[in-house]
Amino acid sequence: MTQDLTRDIAAMIGSRICHDLISPVGAIANGVELLAMSGAGTGPELSLISESVENANARVKFFRIAFGMASPGQMTSRTEIAGILKAVSTARLTYDWTPTEDLPREEVKLACLMLMCLETALPRGGVIKIGYTNGQWQLRASAQRLEPAPDLWARLGSVTAPQGLKPSDVQFLLAPMQAAALGRRITHSSGDGVISLLA
Repeated sequence: MTQDLTRDIAAMIGSRICHDLISPVGAIANGVELLAMSGAGTGPELSLISESVENANARVKFFRIAFGMASPGQMTSRTEIAGILKAVSTARLTYDWTPTEDLPREEVKLACLMLMCLETALPRGGVIKIGYTNGQWQLRASAQRLEPAPDLWARLGSVTAPQGLKPSDVQFLLAPMQAAALGRRITHSSGDGVISLLA
């Protein structure tokens, strides 16, 4: 099975799962909103449910970009991806999306997969800044405590076999595949509380 076929099958599975999840999660969000409007449900319980549903909805949208299919010529607006990242940000971990233009979905897919790789090195949270200049992604994670796993980070430079990977680390398999599909290679550097990824 070729690398492109493997990548396409994975993307189709990702799209299917996200497509099937987005409707029920959206329905729950609508139900919570109706409860709040009717006054039938108020207080910290409803607030907690509302926040959790909003986060779940944003996560599904994020995964749809990171793992789903991207049609040729399909674009992702800056407003969409910045809104998604704002919704998935927490007090512990925040994201700063700096590109001001709309970008091809295939490019944003790569950025999301690289972002997920950086998240694994931030056990206590931090800030991830995402930039895009002259056709190159620059992702920079800063935190008081960084724990990049050497065996995972070694995979980023080239496409590798899945042996030894946990499901939670699938982004380290898919990110190099996506970079290769765009004719690029991921490089990384670290030091002084910062990890940088370029592609």
